[in-house]
Amino acid sequence: MSETLKPAVLADLRARAEELWPSGIAEAWDRVGLVSGSDSAPLRRVLLAVDAVDATVSEALEWQADALVTHHPLLLRGVHTLAEDTAKGALLARLIRGGCALLAAHTNADQPAGGVSAVIADRLGLRGSEPIVPHASDPSIGIGRVGDLPAAESLRAFATRVAAAMPETVSGARVSGDPDRRVQRVALLGGAGDSLLDHPVVRGADVYLTSDLRHHPAQEASELSAVAGGPALVDVAHWASESLWLEGAAERLAAVLPGVEFRVSGIRTDPWSFSVGAHSA
Repeated sequence: MSETLKPAVLADLRARAEELWPSGIAEAWDRVGLVSGSDSAPLRRVLLAVDAVDATVSEALEWQADALVTHHPLLLRGVHTLAEDTAKGALLARLIRGGCALLAAHTNADQPAGGVSAVIADRLGLRGSEPIVPHASDPSIGIGRVGDLPAAESLRAFATRVAAAMPETVSGARVSGDPDRRVQRVALLGGAGDSLLDHPVVRGADVYLTSDLRHHPAQEASELSAVAGGPALVDVAHWASESLWLEGAAERLAAVLPGVEFRVSGIRTDPWSFSVGAHSA
């Protein structure tokens, strides 16, 4: 006679998430874990998304989800009010009234195996990928990834490979470098990555793939590469680079929380709606 499965509660989701993405490996500035919700609340449906915004909150409530798990923390920076005439206050009020908890797994989900950058490396077929910045507690995990393509290819071919691996966005993949340059050693960081432009591992790669590269850091890195060697740059939408992690995260949670239904949001939360006048070389 099989044992009856005990109904899951929010505390179970918190515990399993902590096992998969320990809060102790998050960056010191980060704010991860439970944002709102009661540990004793029933857990039957969980929606995963990159961002907690009006569209994903609406999706969670319409699906009658008991929790919304996002990559980006809603309250990353200090706030002094949750009044409902503020964007964040309005979102939290809707979630609380709808009985939907909110939980974030951010830099603690970037670093381990199966994390944001590791998933991108796998999608691109990189071999021998390892962290750009190993974590002090375990050098096998860490920020970013660096590895090798099976064979060298042109920068244009690599950018096409990247675009095919990512969900479609308005900006696609922007590239700095000679389209015919041969590349094989790839450094990458899901999400905003100009903080690593000067890292020796990145400087030693043939190409650096990341998001949110600002004008001056990107320009300076490209100028330096022309005189001293360094990587070509490929910049993709922040949301696109981090969205690839969601499917695996949902599968891993489903494996340790039988009886709970998990769904990945299909909503694109990239903030850009359309573009005009773009020029492609």
